Amino acid sequence: MLRFVAIMLMFAMSGCASIISGSTDKVTFNSTPNGANFQIKDENGKSVHHGTTPSTVSLDRGDGFFDGQTYDVDFSSDGYVSSYQTVDSSLNGWYFGNLIFGGFLGLLIIDPATGAMFDLPENVNASLTPIKK
Repeated sequence: MLRFVAIMLMFAMSGCASIISGSTDKVTFNSTPNGANFQIKDENGKSVHHGTTPSTVSLDRGDGFFDGQTYDVDFSSDGYVSSYQTVDSSLNGWYFGNLIFGGFLGLLIIDPATGAMFDLPENVNASLTPIKK
């Protein structure tokens, strides 16, 4: 019985999306052609990652209380026109699980504070155009 109460308290003290999804998301960056350089900046202009495609990066879902994160991504490769994309968060479906499991604490405090109430896309794809000579 004590174990059951402890488990119920754990669910009552946490948000549904926080339990299922967490506060970060893995996003895969691809390009055509492969091997392009990319740089990710958060909505404050801070560089959070740079690498070469294809690559999977763990990114924060949120940028503050009830605020999803937005990222700007620049793709570049020698002989190609650079490509720019915006990666924006959307509402995580598990957030609504708080109506059943996580309660108002998860709905109004935990998931909004951790950023777990948001989702990022699984893949970001860029097609680079060759520079005409």
